[in-house]
Amino acid sequence: MVELKASLQIPRFTYEGVAPEDQFERVAAVAVAAEESGFDAVLVMDHFWQLFMLGPPDWDMFDGYTLLAALAARTERVKLGTLVTGVTYRNPAHLAKIVTNLDVISKGRALLGIGAAWFEEEHRGYGFDFPPVKERFERLEDALHIARLMFTEHAPSYSGRHHSIDGAFNVPRPITPGGPPILIGGGGERRTLRLVAEFADAWNVPCAKDELPGKLEVLARHCAAVGRDPATITKTWLGSLVIAPTHDEAEAKLDQLLAGRGLDRSALDDPGVRSMLLGRFVLGDPDEVGEQVAELRGGGLDGVVFNLPLDGFDPEAVALAGQTLAKVG
Repeated sequence: MVELKASLQIPRFTYEGVAPEDQFERVAAVAVAAEESGFDAVLVMDHFWQLFMLGPPDWDMFDGYTLLAALAARTERVKLGTLVTGVTYRNPAHLAKIVTNLDVISKGRALLGIGAAWFEEEHRGYGFDFPPVKERFERLEDALHIARLMFTEHAPSYSGRHHSIDGAFNVPRPITPGGPPILIGGGGERRTLRLVAEFADAWNVPCAKDELPGKLEVLARHCAAVGRDPATITKTWLGSLVIAPTHDEAEAKLDQLLAGRGLDRSALDDPGVRSMLLGRFVLGDPDEVGEQVAELRGGGLDGVVFNLPLDGFDPEAVALAGQTLAKVG
């Protein structure tokens, strides 16, 4: 199993007061703060424009793998990957080569995060094909076969529904024995979790906290169907973290976050809004956050992946989060 007790996701790169020539240095400072404070991994989105729930589409967005290669040169311990690459964005053999190169550059710290892709508007804007969902999952299965073969064999061949390779050399070879761990992202209970059971070293699910027991149960059934022990899959949850030295300061941060989305505290009186927001958040002072994360792990997760939606660009805030999470057993 790959150890991912606490991972930091960096989902945005538009920072007020940071000049364009200083953007990468700020991201690198955040990655270094994550490493030094105890995070296991630094993960970035694999998108080409910003997601609607995080900001306007023309906010800055780095290419994920270019950024990860640069961060590999600034860090020494954390694992590095995307959360997650859409299978439609790259030829799968090329993707396996890119991730292998990242593994070599980082001396064995690469992850292959991958999923079936979903952002139709982005595909249309960039001219990527956006096939129906059935075909996207077929392409994902092809990509998983190809990646595993290229990670483990010298010149593999494979003939799939949509993608094939014929003696595909992948040199230099991965540093990680067996190749970079494969992390599949998503919570689809029929297709995604079946592929997790068959192929994944790790799984990340973006869902409300009260959905987690059901998702874990479905994954266990898929594992039983293919004869796999679910304990061999590292299971993580993607959430947003609002943390501050005191509870009142954390609540004030939440108010600031809501205001940035055109809402106030009264919006949480709506059960739908409350579930959508707070169901995916962990909030509080370090002791409260530690208790909530311990509860999540006790419910069957091996780890958590957090973004810091309000202050994830602040190395001090990232350090507080990492130090807090590192204390959770």
